[in-house]
Amino acid sequence: MKDENPWVLAGRYTSLAMTLPVSVGVGYILGKLLDRWLGTDFLRVALLILGAAAGFIQLVRQLRKDVGEG
Repeated sequence: MKDENPWVLAGRYTSLAMTLPVSVGVGYILGKLLDRWLGTDFLRVALLILGAAAGFIQLVRQLRKDVGEG
């Protein structure tokens, strides 16, 4: 990684640390709202898993970009 400002690096990795929990939370909340609206029971879990997968993929993409592989 280039010689970057430590504050820029701190901001980048703080946002990276929040990616996965926020994705899971958004998936869960959307699933809960859709479950309530549609009268189902499974969307909460399905969107929670989808949010976790999306967060993990974004985490891996950003780490690969920072390391210089992609």
